[in-house]
Amino acid sequence: MKKMLLIMLVALVGISAYAQEKKNKNAKHEIEVYGNCDMCKKRIEKAAYGVSGVKSAIWHQEHKDLHLILDENKCTVDDVKQAVAKAGHDTKDVKAKDEDYAKLHSCCQYTRE
Repeated sequence: MKKMLLIMLVALVGISAYAQEKKNKNAKHEIEVYGNCDMCKKRIEKAAYGVSGVKSAIWHQEHKDLHLILDENKCTVDDVKQAVAKAGHDTKDVKAKDEDYAKLHSCCQYTRE
């Protein structure tokens, strides 16, 4: 009887540990991305969609935020931030390289912090 109880306890712990490791396939995130215009919107969204696992990416010019739905099994928010920075747009955590920022059209060059 003790063996059976021990086996059931170990199985229960194993199942709960597996459930905690499972990541969200439709995780919603919002990140701040700097830009100015519709050209920025297209560029930012294209960069985000270029990351495998991004299901939705919508940048709002008024609020300077990018709403994401992504599969956390395939990518992370940091992957998206890196892709957006490579396209020339700063996020709150990841800054674009000066060379990438300089490639932006003059109307897209926002004031950098």
